[in-house]
Amino acid sequence: MAKRKIIKIDEEKCNGCGLCIPDCPEGALKIIDGKARLISDLFCDGLGACIGNCPEDAITIEEREAEEYDEKEVMRNIVEQGKNVIKAHLEHLKEHGQGEYLEEAVDFLKKRNIEIPLKEEPLRSAHEHMDCFSSCPGSKIMDFRKKDKEVKKETGERQSQLRQWPIQLHLVSPTAPYYQGQDVILTADCVAYALGDFHKDYLKGKAIAIACPKLDEGQDLYVEKIKSWFEDAKINTLTVMIMQVPCCMGLLSLAKQAVENSKRKVPIKSVVVSLQGEIISEDWA
Repeated sequence: MAKRKIIKIDEEKCNGCGLCIPDCPEGALKIIDGKARLISDLFCDGLGACIGNCPEDAITIEEREAEEYDEKEVMRNIVEQGKNVIKAHLEHLKEHGQGEYLEEAVDFLKKRNIEIPLKEEPLRSAHEHMDCFSSCPGSKIMDFRKKDKEVKKETGERQSQLRQWPIQLHLVSPTAPYYQGQDVILTADCVAYALGDFHKDYLKGKAIAIACPKLDEGQDLYVEKIKSWFEDAKINTLTVMIMQVPCCMGLLSLAKQAVENSKRKVPIKSVVVSLQGEIISEDWA
């Protein structure tokens, strides 16, 4: 066995609604005794497609010793469930850029003369390999460029509101002086690039840490660091800023998990930013 990312289900939170099941075409999840269960490490790719539809935030991604994901075993399970499930699985792999697994799956189908329900032949060239990212909500290619006349002209120099270093959550010490008794902002990496007035409207007067819930390793460590903000640094509030893509919800889930594990409860505000830099929602979690 090797250490890898794999989903974790909090049985106390899970209410057995089953909304996660359709988003796991690999068949790694089943409702057993009224709870969602991971039935086999072999079937879980660790990409977390099931997370977004869990209304109870009961599903997270952890890094632990687990059997290696086995695409052939997954395909043996999937082909018995019919064409629609096969299609959902192939699209899932394509959306997350899993070219090697996708090729294994297609090869499995070809050897058994099973129809490949994809509109295009996947991942035959470098260009096609890059295209596989475009349909994922978090990595779909979009062009927001505006004509010069549409861009608001700005004059003068805007001052940075950053008051500390480092800022990446892997690197920060949660007990650093600039966190002590402060309002803290935990933001997904992309937020500051999308939100034009991020420094002025959100960063000013706050300590900060940035993270990516989809790409960063060691998310159990993140939970412990956030918990340390609550208990050791005794921060006042935590504002979690995320983009409107499903994978970004993981950052808010980590913060909620940390406050639930903490003896000291701290108000958490969630801010969701659109891909074009508009505020979609601001709510206290």
